[in-house]
Amino acid sequence: MLDWEILQWIVLIVAGYLAGVLNSIAGGGSFLTFPALVWAGVPPIMANATSAVAVLPGYLGGALGFRQELRQLTRRQHLQMSVVGLVGGLLGGALLLVTPAELFSQVVPVLLLLATLMFAFGQTLLARIRRSNQPVALLPGLFVVAVYGGYFNGGLGIMLLAMFAAAGMTNMLLMNGLKNWISFIISLISVLAFAVAGKVLWAEALVMMLAATLGGYQGAHLSRILPAVWVKRFVVLVGLVMTLVFLLRS
Repeated sequence: MLDWEILQWIVLIVAGYLAGVLNSIAGGGSFLTFPALVWAGVPPIMANATSAVAVLPGYLGGALGFRQELRQLTRRQHLQMSVVGLVGGLLGGALLLVTPAELFSQVVPVLLLLATLMFAFGQTLLARIRRSNQPVALLPGLFVVAVYGGYFNGGLGIMLLAMFAAAGMTNMLLMNGLKNWISFIISLISVLAFAVAGKVLWAEALVMMLAATLGGYQGAHLSRILPAVWVKRFVVLVGLVMTLVFLLRS
């Protein structure tokens, strides 16, 4: 029979690997890393911080993959959006750190459900936003989404895409590049805040990060043969199950 500690590490490694695969194909990897850490006995706030570290490299890799599209923006536009992402992400991370553990545990099911719904209906939302012809201001909208991303990473990508569409952007490749870059900026500053506050379990984070990197690499190959709609349905199912589990725990 497996030792309990060994079983915990196996679950964390598998969750990290599968998160990398999911993020490479359709997104939603944090639906696996965060619950796995909580299952392993990590307090929710610390699990959220550690999960953010685990998925961080994937955002940078994704941004580098769209570097040609990102060159369409001026240096000033890059700087403005990066600064807004940094400030919003830092504020969101700080809010998480001052949130009482019991309150965060009660909020987690709501955040998970919101992220799951955004993941499930994000493309429909994007289409409706494009048809509305009522653009919103880019930087204020980005700030709001950045605060959310610094507080809770789940569903950040689709929220950024929806916000870019609402601001009038139509180039999907550019939007995807910005999504990855701004997600990296938001996650990086919030992770630094978590690290300074001592909320990151580095051994678990680094092991899951390595597993996620391997999963992301192999997920890129799987994405060519595995229908994305199957993966999306799986992620939505996982999100709903995790929402129910955390609701029963709270």
